[in-house]
Amino acid sequence: MLLGYLLLMLGSLSFTLGNSNLLLLLKSCQIPETAGAFVGVNIGTDLSNLPSPEQVVAILRSHRITHVRLYDADNHLLSALSDAGIEVMVSVTNEDVLRIGQSSAAAAYWVKKNVAGFVPATNITAIAVGSEVLSTIPHAARVLVPAMRNLHKALVSSNLNYPIKVSTPISMDVIPKPFPPSAATFNASWNSTISGILDFLKSTNSFFMLNAYPYYGYLQSDGIFPIEYALFQQLTPVKQIVDPNTLFHYDSMFDAMVDAAYNSMSAYNNLVIPIVVTETGWPWAGGANERDATVENAQTFSNNLIKRVLNDSGPPSQPTIPINTYIYELFNEDNKPGPLSEKSYGVYFSNGSSVYTFGTDTLGQTTVNNASGGFCVARKGADTSSLQDGLNWACGPGQANCSAIQSGQACYMPDTLENHASYAFNDYYQRMRSVGGTCDFSGTAVTTMVDPSTYIASFFIFYSMHADKILKTTKRFVYLHFLGYGSCIFTGSTNSSIGGTAMPAMGPDGPPGNGSPDHVLDIMFLFLVTVVLSFL
Repeated sequence: MLLGYLLLMLGSLSFTLGNSNLLLLLKSCQIPETAGAFVGVNIGTDLSNLPSPEQVVAILRSHRITHVRLYDADNHLLSALSDAGIEVMVSVTNEDVLRIGQSSAAAAYWVKKNVAGFVPATNITAIAVGSEVLSTIPHAARVLVPAMRNLHKALVSSNLNYPIKVSTPISMDVIPKPFPPSAATFNASWNSTISGILDFLKSTNSFFMLNAYPYYGYLQSDGIFPIEYALFQQLTPVKQIVDPNTLFHYDSMFDAMVDAAYNSMSAYNNLVIPIVVTETGWPWAGGANERDATVENAQTFSNNLIKRVLNDSGPPSQPTIPINTYIYELFNEDNKPGPLSEKSYGVYFSNGSSVYTFGTDTLGQTTVNNASGGFCVARKGADTSSLQDGLNWACGPGQANCSAIQSGQACYMPDTLENHASYAFNDYYQRMRSVGGTCDFSGTAVTTMVDPSTYIASFFIFYSMHADKILKTTKRFVYLHFLGYGSCIFTGSTNSSIGGTAMPAMGPDGPPGNGSPDHVLDIMFLFLVTVVLSFL
């Protein structure tokens, strides 16, 4: 029974110290929750190696993306997004706009199939009706507003009209002269349709969806505007952009585009309807004639955009209205027609690795997860569902080598979710950190400077509530482990001589460094194991 008592005391000590450190860490790094602006991501599916819906959600969660816009209403992906803590904008495809605009029954069926069947588990907050209908399929413009109305009526019938808004993404193409913003107006040929859209948005308390790409604005300006203006970079005094009518200074083309839309709206009875930018981005690759489509420019644009949006302010004409924004796009759509730049807007590859260092990877993370080097292990007390999602992603899209944690292999024991996740997380981290891979996995992972390969006999913790069985059945198992049977070496370890198994339950959850309470606890554990073995 001495073994049982020692193990129970050790487990209790681990739980007490580990959770105390975790609480202190969370308190010191906690970011206040606000209802401020957000940055979301569009998800296109026109790629040859599209991850499964479950893998897509795992990628979103591992990168802490909280808002997504889908270009359709894929039921498999909507199911996978259930209880994911992600706000979802679904879309009616351009092909369906005509049908829904001509039939209220078709609209009711669409809402029943693609919305009502998934809420509230899947947090659907908006329906985008088509995509740039006025500029891409102008023949459908006559039914665009009826389609929006029919969908809204269907939401009312399902008592979903308050949490879910209906709108339609409009391209900057419908604003022929966006600069100066104060003089911008919508294309007069769309007056009746635009008027109907604005009246609908106002009456339903919805928002105006705008697709605004400074990349194209910069190209079309033919050198009039400096590239710094398009990339949110600081302008020298001689390059300052000023609206001559209002004397507003514009630090970015993005702000000027949003203000151009606000001023175009104001021509209709001085309407002010909040704008959500449903698409913006910068390609990271292009053809010979697209020299500004580079990784450096894409990274600069995306990260400066995130900083701009999250400062929670609006453009000069509407400074109190934040500009919620969706970046185009999650993955590179290699099957998309057009120039190379059209295929190269993705901020992540289909395996979940970053094309470049992307700002949402660091939002809300603690300093321990930003440490360079060390090992990546499962965090103590992590939510099991999130941990499983992270494990699935690491062994799937993350392309970690998970063969060692298969049954009968060196790192299979102890057969626990924490152990397997730690091995997979670390393998991914060691392979990918040099190109931007992080140790986060939706907050379920943490870096440590202590080599997990040095932990041995960790199955004691797993069996600590069954001490009697341990005394009777595992003595031979212990000795086999010391002889090297089933020895587990974590990727990145220089320890090739000590057999052992990963022990995330005992790993550090505070900032790495010598003398931390958890590091002391690790030494105590190894000492106690030695004492315990002397009684066997």
